[in-house]
Amino acid sequence: MTTTPRFDPRALLAESRLGVLATIKSDGRPQLSPVTPAYDPEAGVIRVSTREGLAKTANLRRDPRATLQVTAPDGRSWATAEGVATLTGPGTDPLGPEVEALVEYYRAAAGEHPDWDEYRATMVSDRRVLLTITVERMYGADIG
Repeated sequence: MTTTPRFDPRALLAESRLGVLATIKSDGRPQLSPVTPAYDPEAGVIRVSTREGLAKTANLRRDPRATLQVTAPDGRSWATAEGVATLTGPGTDPLGPEVEALVEYYRAAAGEHPDWDEYRATMVSDRRVLLTITVERMYGADIG
């Protein structure tokens, strides 16, 4: 399978709100997790909200290599991004920088929240962490 000359995997990544994140377990096997990515093409990063204590968070604290794949709704094109992840949080202050980073992520992924105070409190109580992947390599294909 080859990438068509007109296909741009960045465009598919930018419009996708569901993807599969692969991290590396301690035994070397992949850990796959469904996530809601927000791709920032200008910064060259993908952001995902996760929680402290989950397998993907623990895996990335041990080995920051990450891969994200998204697929078009019809399944006939896909994009994969590889890179190194950094984790921000969890925050303890609803107005702190860790939670503010999650607010920025939410706005990029879903728009405005109906109650930002509630969202901020939930990010602290849920021990939310912002995962940021700096994209080093991207590829994909359109088989349509």
